[in-house]
This record gives sequence, structure tokens and C-alpha cells, in this order.
Amino acid sequence: MQESSQLKVYKFGGASVKDAAAIRNLGRIVQEYGAGAPLLIVVSAMGKTTNALEELFQLAYSGQDFTAPLARLREFHAGVAAELGVADEAAPADSAAPLLATLFEQLGDRMATLLPGDYDRQYDQIVSFGELLATCIVARALHAQWLDCRSLIRTDHTWREGRVDWPTTERHLLAALPDLLARGPVVTQGFVGGTSSGQTTTLGREGSDYTAAIFAYCLQAESVTIWKDVAGLLNADPKFFRDTVRYPEISYQETIEMAYYGASVIHPKTIKPLAVRRIPLLVKSFLDPSAEGTRIHDCRHGLLAPAFIRKDGQCLVSFESKDLTFISEENLEVIFGALAQVRLKIHLMQNSAISFSVCTDFSAYRLEKLLALLRDQFTIHYNTGLELYTIKNYDAASIQRLTEGRELLLEQRTRQTFQVVCRGQV
Repeated sequence: MQESSQLKVYKFGGASVKDAAAIRNLGRIVQEYGAGAPLLIVVSAMGKTTNALEELFQLAYSGQDFTAPLARLREFHAGVAAELGVADEAAPADSAAPLLATLFEQLGDRMATLLPGDYDRQYDQIVSFGELLATCIVARALHAQWLDCRSLIRTDHTWREGRVDWPTTERHLLAALPDLLARGPVVTQGFVGGTSSGQTTTLGREGSDYTAAIFAYCLQAESVTIWKDVAGLLNADPKFFRDTVRYPEISYQETIEMAYYGASVIHPKTIKPLAVRRIPLLVKSFLDPSAEGTRIHDCRHGLLAPAFIRKDGQCLVSFESKDLTFISEENLEVIFGALAQVRLKIHLMQNSAISFSVCTDFSAYRLEKLLALLRDQFTIHYNTGLELYTIKNYDAASIQRLTEGRELLLEQRTRQTFQVVCRGQV
């Protein structure tokens, strides 16, 4: 595409589109900082909409009445559209109302026809509506073009974490986007994609960052900017840690490692496609858009301040062989196979002579499936409601700060990384 070297990709998360005031602020940012070059805007679901859709899905999947919470969700989006002045059905070209009505009709129909089984596939068909609804409103508020990306970002059938078919996706985007971008800004969805059979997939929770990277890679963008409610990439989440430090710049490699361990600012898959094409990633504050933020790119730097990374909602699972034999490679093969089958990701693992332990995100549904697969062969113990903390580039002071006064259930360290599973709060 002719303008690819100038294209900017902006990604706005749920907090930056949580209500009408936030969307107006988004509009000011786009007008002041995005003018003068082709602009693609990737938008997440509004505020806590994804959580609300997950609750709706659980109600519908279990056969319970979902009409009241669905009506509240519809009223919320209609109210934001009205406050922004884009709800006039008499002027459909400038109104979000017709598309919102269509989307909510589709959502209600799909929820009413959920069937037992095939949990993850049906989850994707419901939860993906959050991004469709948000972009409908944002596009009308910005007088921008609305693009449904589900037919463009091609994935396989790995529900809830679709694997991107890069050649097909690149071909689709290069065919569809140049003409649209030449006419003005384009607003599209994060988090979602589609299969060759036309079913919706999602790219993993918080996957809108990854969507922005997919578009940037395929269109060879000049840069990607993620607009957050923090000053840039910090060494810790300020909601849980005091005295945080902003990294003015940081390398792709360091950021990939932080994201892998759970740094909430960047989705783990975001960095690789940008690094391959040397596209810089800027992390800036939508609360203070003129501030410097953080530049993630191909650079060298000295020793960084220790990074504290927190993951809550964790589960520690320990396996012991029932015949008290050592945990062997054959045992591990069985355990790893079962974990992969139920799609529980390992964040930390450790073994002793007769025990093997893993820390994963807690899912009652997936844990029960794991127990069913392995309880005949292993004695299994587990704890839930835990927290996993990682310190990247740790030192003695940072370890003491993190562990003092806490109940530690598992601890592990390498040359640069310290991890601990524990109860309690910082």
C-alpha cells in the first residue's frame, strides 16, 4: 500500500471508551495527534462490557433467564450513543442506532440458541459482541468508517485463542484497507477474528493490543500507539505497588519477557510481529496525551529498574504418583498432555522426587476436566485464590519488599527472574 510507511495504528482499551466523556476525549486525541496521515483505530469493548457478556453467556449456557441483564447492557450502549448525539434513527448515516439494534438482535438470537457442550466456541460467538458494539458508537462519534474485521483477520478454530493465519490475513488486509484509509480514519475491533467458515473467534483476553500489531505488521505501519490510563510502561502496576518507575524506552526483548510473565500493559503476543518489521510501539496516557510515554523498539539500554508483575486468580496444582515412584519423564508427558488438552497454561512449574507442581490461571471448568483425566493415576492437591508475583531483574531489596510478611507456597528464581506463589496482598 502506498501510504504504509505513514500509517499510524492507534489502540484504545476499555477504560478509554468507558463512557461518553471518555469517547469525547478519544476524539480530541485523534484530532490533535492523528491528523495528517492514514489512521487505523482499534477499539476494545466499553468499560466492563466483556465481563457483563461473560456473565450473560454463563446465564444463557446454564439455561437461566438473561433478559434483564441483556436489557441493561442495551440501555447502557444506547445511553452513551444518545449522550454523544449519535442515536438519531431519523439520520441513519450519522446514527449508531440502526447498527446497534441489529447487533443486539443478533446477540439475543445467539444467546437464545445456545446448546450444552462446545463451550469455548459458543463463548466466542457471544463475548465478541463487546467490540462490535463499542466500535459502532466510536466510529459514528468520530465520523469515521466502521470496519468489521471478522472477515479479514483469519484464524483457525482454536476458540478463545485463535491462531492467526498470517498469509491469508495479510492478503485480506492489503486488499481491503488502502482504499478505505485513503478516504479517512477507519475504526475496527480488537480481540476478534474469524474462521474460513465464517464463525467468530477471539484472540485471548485483552487481545486488542495483538489486533493492533496484526494490522500494523500486515500494512507495514509507521508505528502503533497504545493509549492507556498510565504514564507509559511502568515497572509495576500502580494500583498494587507504590513508587512506580516509568521506562522512557525499552527493548522488544525485555518487553516480550515482561508480557510473558503477565505485565498488564501489553498483551503477550503483541511484540513479535512488531519486532519482525521494526515497528515501534508507543505506550501513552490518554489522560495526559502530551506526556512522553514509553517507546518500545530495537534499542540497547543498561540495567533496568526491577519490574514487579502480579497475576491474581491463580491455582497451584500438585501431582504425586499414587505408587510413590519418582516423577519421571513418562509422568510429566502425561501431565503436560492433560494440561494441553484442557488448555490450562503453565505460569510456573517445579518438581521434587515424588511431586510435580504447576501454577495456572484458575478455571473451575478446566480444573475439573484436568482432575477427571488424571485422578486415577495421581494424587492431586490444589489451592485456589492465590497470587503469582514475578520480579524481572530482581535484587535483594526487591525480593525483601515483595516477600516480607507473606505466606509463600512456592518460590523459584533464575539469573534474572524471581517468582513466588503466595496468599495475601502487597
